[in-house]
Amino acid sequence: MGSFLCLDHVNFNYHGLEGETLALEDVSFAIEKGEFVAIVGPSGCGKTTLLSLIAGLEQPDAGSITIQADKTPVGYMLQKDQLLEWRTTWRNVLLGPEIRGGICPEHRQRARELLKLYGLYEFRHSYPSELSGGMRQRAALIRTLMTEPELLLLDEPFSALDYQTRLRVSDDIWKIIKEQKKTAILITHDISEAVSMADRVLVLSGRPGTILQDIPIRFASLPERTPFAARSAVEFKDYFQQIWKEMNQNEEEE
Repeated sequence: MGSFLCLDHVNFNYHGLEGETLALEDVSFAIEKGEFVAIVGPSGCGKTTLLSLIAGLEQPDAGSITIQADKTPVGYMLQKDQLLEWRTTWRNVLLGPEIRGGICPEHRQRARELLKLYGLYEFRHSYPSELSGGMRQRAALIRTLMTEPELLLLDEPFSALDYQTRLRVSDDIWKIIKEQKKTAILITHDISEAVSMADRVLVLSGRPGTILQDIPIRFASLPERTPFAARSAVEFKDYFQQIWKEMNQNEEEE
C-alpha cells in the first residue's frame, strides 16, 4: 500500500468565456497517514482549488489523486465556521449524521464525548451568536469530526479571528487533530501559522501553481511541541526565512 494521499502530476484549468486558464501545473506530492501538512503561496496560486480537487468537488484535467481511506475520506473546514445560527451547538454538531440518514444513539454518545473533551458540553444548548469565535471554530471542527473523516482539509480556518484568538484557537485545533490522529492539510497565507502547526510545509508558486519546495518542520529544541511553543523555538526563525525567501524570490522572477 502506498501513501495515504497521493497527487501525481495534477493539472487543472479554469474554464471561462475567454478560454482556459491554467491554475495548477504538474502538482505532485504524497502525504502519510497522521501527517499535518501546510500549503502556502501567493494569492491566486490555486491553494483552495487544490483542496477542492482533493475533496472531489472538482476533477483534474490531467494527473490523478488517490486517497487510501476506510471511512469517510474527507472533512472540509472553510474560512468561516458555517454554523447554522438557528440551531444550538448540539444540533449543529449533529448536522452531518442527520443529513446522512439519521441520528442514532452512537452519534449522540460521540457528540457528548467530543463536546465534553473539548470544553463545549456546557454550551450545548447555546446558539452560535452566544459563542466566542474560538468556541465557534471548535464547534465547527467537532461537527466535521462527527462524520469520522480520515482526512481534514482546513481552508484558512482562523483568518476571521483576531490575532490573540487566532493563536489560542490554532493551538486548540492542532491538539484536537493530533489527539484524534487525523491526517490534515492546512491552507494559509500566514507563514508563522504554517511553520508552527505543520509537520511539513509545501510552497506553491504563483499561477499556475506548482510545488516549489517541500520543507519538513522539526523542532528538536522543544521537549513538547505545540503551535504556541513552536513560535519561540530556536528553529522557527530559520524556517520562516526559508519559506519567505522562496515565496518572494519566485514573485520577483515573475
